[in-house]
Amino acid sequence: MGRKMLDDGEVDKAVGAEETHYDFDLFVIGAGSGGVRAARFSANHGAKVGICELPFHPISSEEIGGVGGTCVIRGCVPKKILVYGATYGGELEDAKNYGWEINENVDFTWKKLLQKKTDEILRLNNIYKRLLSNAAVKLYEGEGRIVGPNEVEVRQIDGTKISYTAKHILIATGSRAQKPNIPGHELAITSDEALSLEEFPKRAVVLGGGYIAVEFASIWRGMGGTVDLFFRKELPLRGFDDEMRALVARNLEGRGVNLHPQTSLTQLIKTDDGIKVISSHGEEFMADVVLFATGRNPNTKRLNLEAVGVELDQAGAVKVDEYSRTNIPSIWAVGDATNRINLTPVALMEATCFANTVFGEKPTKADYSNVACAVFCIPPLAVVGLSEEEAVEKATGDILVFTSGFNPMKNTISGRQERSLMKLIVDEQTDKVIGASMCGPDAAEIMQGIAIALKCGATKAQFDSTVGIHPSSAEEFVTMRTVTRRIAYEAKPKTSL
Repeated sequence: MGRKMLDDGEVDKAVGAEETHYDFDLFVIGAGSGGVRAARFSANHGAKVGICELPFHPISSEEIGGVGGTCVIRGCVPKKILVYGATYGGELEDAKNYGWEINENVDFTWKKLLQKKTDEILRLNNIYKRLLSNAAVKLYEGEGRIVGPNEVEVRQIDGTKISYTAKHILIATGSRAQKPNIPGHELAITSDEALSLEEFPKRAVVLGGGYIAVEFASIWRGMGGTVDLFFRKELPLRGFDDEMRALVARNLEGRGVNLHPQTSLTQLIKTDDGIKVISSHGEEFMADVVLFATGRNPNTKRLNLEAVGVELDQAGAVKVDEYSRTNIPSIWAVGDATNRINLTPVALMEATCFANTVFGEKPTKADYSNVACAVFCIPPLAVVGLSEEEAVEKATGDILVFTSGFNPMKNTISGRQERSLMKLIVDEQTDKVIGASMCGPDAAEIMQGIAIALKCGATKAQFDSTVGIHPSSAEEFVTMRTVTRRIAYEAKPKTSL
């Protein structure tokens, strides 16, 4: 079948050009959050859409995956369910000072929570399938690869291969967890397996300083396990506000997580008593489970992209322009496969922009300013805009920092000594709030509203004129009147934490 290559920069066919027949207007490889959103919204614009995804399984591999993708099946959703489960451990202890008589023999059943988690992701998996069906999107179960600018080959479960042509192809294959190549690395697990362990790990070693590492350390410790967390820097969560990172570290230690900063692992050894872990300082630890939470790579290796001519960066991410278009005009990419901001809501935004651009006759660029995010450790951390360090680096004038640290009202009765911290970063020249952070209970819920304010360009004066909700932690964001510190434009301290 002859195929028409679109001219660079064009979405629709040239006026007067002969229309080439394709099986689909759009074929999407990957039915995660971004892929499903792009498929549905494109179909709503009138496009004929096909999408392929690997067969369902909680633990992904090159041959299994599932509609819903990482976030729904082995990421955000099941992780948050486990966070809720772990939070109850501390809540039960705190409840005693609120008049509740808690039986000393309170038991936690890991397998019951695991089954509830599995039931929920299966429910969501079916909902995603139904959403595709309701939008008249044709779903194919199998592995997709691109074999031409307008052709996708799908290898089905039985091994047969079928090719489909499409005017546009969208790559939405996400990312996959990776392991450092140290001796015994095959004994370690990734976050995929961590969400589906048959037995609760009473002794866990976690390698990594990112949000996944910190979250699982909180989860397992909250459920009663012994947890050792190893990371390369002085503090975990590199890239977040340093003051918040320090508080997260204190909270982790306060809840019993053993922190090992500036330490890596050199070897894992299988023994009769579990896994022997040797650190870079020569110390030995025993573990039932070793989790490598050391990053994720774009899931692009098996897509045949280089053979087709799609440009990739050194990490294997698909290179795209502001409209998510690759160097091949008919091929596009969204989500973690492009390694821009690897968050589910960002993939959804990119997918919406793609559908509007290609099929909605409304070219739309994704807006990456003031994207809020959260780390669901216990208690959680949430941020939007610039950290203090980023603000100082980008400043063209003085920066004002406002902070409020306090023990939440709930803790004054329960007796828990765990402080919350809230922070605003203000550009003194414009009075605009350019960054906000919070570490404490309900941080993510509170920060979503703050993100709207920053998106609207709110000033500190507007924050100050807002009447707070009392009593609440959230009201601190509108009652911080005194400058904690002023950072002069000339002074740009560097950090290596």
